[in-house]
Parts: sequence; structure tokens; C-alpha cells
Amino acid sequence: MKATLVLGSMAALSTSMLSTTAQADTWRGWNIHPPGYPNTIALESFAKEVKEATDGRVSPKVYNNSILGDQTDAIEQVRNGALDFANFNMGPMGPIVPATNVVSLPFIFKNIDHMHRVMDGEVGQRFAEAMAEKNLVALSWFDSGARSFYNTKHAIRTPDDVKGLKLRVMNNDLYVQMADALGGNATPMSYSEVFQSLKTGVIDGAENNYPSYESSNHFEVAGYFSLTQHLIIPECLCISKRSWNALSESDQQAVREAAEHASTLQREEWTKRSEASREKVLAAGVSINEVDDKAAFQDRMTPIYERFVEQNPALADWVEAIQNTP
Repeated sequence: MKATLVLGSMAALSTSMLSTTAQADTWRGWNIHPPGYPNTIALESFAKEVKEATDGRVSPKVYNNSILGDQTDAIEQVRNGALDFANFNMGPMGPIVPATNVVSLPFIFKNIDHMHRVMDGEVGQRFAEAMAEKNLVALSWFDSGARSFYNTKHAIRTPDDVKGLKLRVMNNDLYVQMADALGGNATPMSYSEVFQSLKTGVIDGAENNYPSYESSNHFEVAGYFSLTQHLIIPECLCISKRSWNALSESDQQAVREAAEHASTLQREEWTKRSEASREKVLAAGVSINEVDDKAAFQDRMTPIYERFVEQNPALADWVEAIQNTP
């Protein structure tokens, strides 16, 4: 009789464990950055909070350093549900969600705080709705700093200082147009090739934020960093629509709150990391200069905006909405 009870209890416990396992949903998350990077810290905090808030019903795991594929592949994997969540830069999102090309317009944001106000408000909600139509649920917005020019030749203080410089830009026609409008020679290339290309003179310069400039060691071969701050591109914490729809309403709320907390943490960590990177490159002898007259650079962008609106008339009010956000 006792043996029967023991066996019965073991069977019940086994059934309970199987039931709990079946109910648990292990989420896989894509991340391009290494451990310790601001975005990684925020994503890992998000994963921990979601697991705790859902009592383990959702158990996210972050995979760093793009080990689950490059960003283009990862976007598609999140869209089709093969991956559950990710942190994406909005720059490469354009081919899938055309409205997101707006944030790649040079000087579309006045400064980083302005970008935060835009993305945390009604315009950010419009972006989220456009992304949801493509099976990407954007729950919060991350910072990626302001991108500025750096080069091996001289400080850039006016648009004329860009003339003739061979500049690496990301592979996006808007960025090519931007460099060309300033008189530079735009050279799209893989980020992994930039250090050697700067060192050997294949290119004269590139553009990025402080943490990337420092962590890539580009400061060792390109010692002039000029704060043009021409591109401020937000990032999203995105959930697969399939994974999102599988959640109960209460778990959706928990995941959304965790994403918002992650955004706050990421922005704080980004500010700290940016300042630390700035101090490091200064100590290494880099020449950093402010750009007093950004309006001169912005004026050169007028044809780019006119062409963009002409080619994308449906996005004209998106441009205006961002520019009119105080």
C-alpha cells in the first residue's frame, strides 16, 4: 500500500513538473553587442524582470555578439517568430518598414533629448504601429547616441572642411547623399573593414558615436573627432508579434513594463559609457572639437529632404511631426 502511494505521489509530481515545463516559454533574444555594453546590460535586465514578473511563464535568454545571425537576418527571424525579441537599430529597418527611413534623415532630431521626446510621444507610437503591421512589436526605445565625423586629416568645423574627404558611411543611400552634399566622397563599406582602411589611407574618415569610435580603436588611427552630431538614430526593443500574441493580457503588461524599465536603464548606461569613452580618447590625445554653426551643415541637407519628400510623399507629415515636436 505504501509503495502504491509513493509511486502515485511520484507520478503526480512528475505530471506536475511536465505541466510546469510545458507552460514555461523560453524566449530567445538577439543582440549585436558584447557583454557589458549598455544595450546588453539593459536586455539582460529585461530578461530577468520578465522571468520574475511572469513567475517563470516566460523565460527570456539574451544571445550576444550576433551569434544568432546578422541584423538583417535577425529582423526577419523576429518577424516570423523564429526569434522572440531583439534590440534593433532603426537604420536598417527601412526596407521592411519604410516609415523608419525618416529617422535616417540627417539632422532630423535637434539633439538626443529631442529624439527621446519624439520617440516617447505620439510620433514614437506611430512608428510602433507601422512596425506592428510587419509583425514587430516595438515596446520601448533605446539610445544610440549622436553620430559625428572623425578623420585622419584635420578638424571639421564647417562643411568646406569635409570637401574631398573619403568617408566611410553605412550602406544607406541617405547617408551617401549626406556625405556627397558636404563635398565628401562617400564610401559604403563593412564596419569591420574601417580600421584597416583608415590605417592604410583607403579612406580618410568615418562617422559614429563615442563608444563605437573608442571600442573599435578607430581613435588610434583617426585622431580628429568633430561633433557634427548629424545622425541620431533610435533603437527599439522589439518582440515578435507571434510571441506577443501568445501572452496573456497580464503577461503582456509585465513584458511592456520590463521593456520600459530596460529603456530607462539603457539610456542611463549609455550616458555613462559615452562619457567614459570620451575621456579615454581624450587621454589618448584625440583632438575633439565642437561645431559652432551646425546650421551651415543643415542647410546643405535641404536638397536631400526635398528629394526624400518627393519620392515619399506619404512621409512628409512624419518629417513635419518630428520637426514640430518641441
